[in-house]
Amino acid sequence: MMRDNIEKLYQALGFQRWLAKTHDTESISKARHDKNAAKRIVRKPTAPIEPNVIDANYTSWLNEHPSALASFKGMMSLAKGKRIVVFLDYDGTLSPIVNDPDSAFMSDPMRSAVREVARHFPTAIISGRSRGKVYEFVKLDEVYYAGSHGMDIMGPPRLLKSKYQTKALDEKGNEFTVFQPAQEFLPAIGKMLNELEEETKSIEGVMIEDNRFCISVHYRQVQDEEYGMLEEKVQSVLTRYPRFHLTRGKMVLEIRPSIKWNKGNALEYLLDTLGYAKNTEDVLPVYIGDDRTDEDAFKVLKGRGQGYPIIVSSTPRDTMASYSLYDPSEVLSFLIRLARWGGMSSQ
Repeated sequence: MMRDNIEKLYQALGFQRWLAKTHDTESISKARHDKNAAKRIVRKPTAPIEPNVIDANYTSWLNEHPSALASFKGMMSLAKGKRIVVFLDYDGTLSPIVNDPDSAFMSDPMRSAVREVARHFPTAIISGRSRGKVYEFVKLDEVYYAGSHGMDIMGPPRLLKSKYQTKALDEKGNEFTVFQPAQEFLPAIGKMLNELEEETKSIEGVMIEDNRFCISVHYRQVQDEEYGMLEEKVQSVLTRYPRFHLTRGKMVLEIRPSIKWNKGNALEYLLDTLGYAKNTEDVLPVYIGDDRTDEDAFKVLKGRGQGYPIIVSSTPRDTMASYSLYDPSEVLSFLIRLARWGGMSSQ
């Protein structure tokens, strides 16, 4: 049954040719360089690019950031005897990038794969979305959640050591610890939301998203000629709030509190609360993400000298990741293999 669901997902993603083959490395490599690859690129190029040029650049980039699927056996051979901890971004990693952010639904096969991974390894989802919204998409109680780029973390229960920590219970009565280092910014964020909605209401296609501790201004459906006006209006509002700053993601402007906290800090916090201190040598974190904000987490893993930072990208790009996956369908394949490996290694 699960195999049938997975095949339906691949068909939806345009991998019909892939389905005729098995999960071997050669088939995956061929799927990456399919003639339709250029059509799957989310970012619009400023000028037409020939598919063979894209393939050549991507192939060269893969030499520096090899496929985590093709490298899986080697990666897991180094993981023996270590305690794996899995961190996942959401949009563009567990779900495809879509025009309507409210429709970035997670597929049933992906949900099943994440659930299976969480059965064997501590697993957390770190997203720019609000923690509540990510939970609504994922609907799994087996994982930990960090929303607002790590500024709203639901972690394991522990002794409270910070004024930003509180104890809470989930719907099943299980205790967990909430960590929110940007609480003082909530009133200002509420005011800014109202101002942004008022200032941008004349621009068709813009979507203002309340992500609790940050604000996302989505412009994927805004006309190119109106983008300049949109950014001006956002910057105009931002000038009235000097304790906030602007960052950029995939077709989104994000306003965040100017505190020293990001996805990398969230990763370290969760590792610490899970009992894997910085000097713990037998821990092996795996972080999979597709966004610029995930680079903060990749940087942390590089600094620790341990773990596997994996970028999800269909185009060559600067990154601190060591490995790559092409798109969410390859993330699904990787998670299925990781769960299977976890099951066998625990026997």
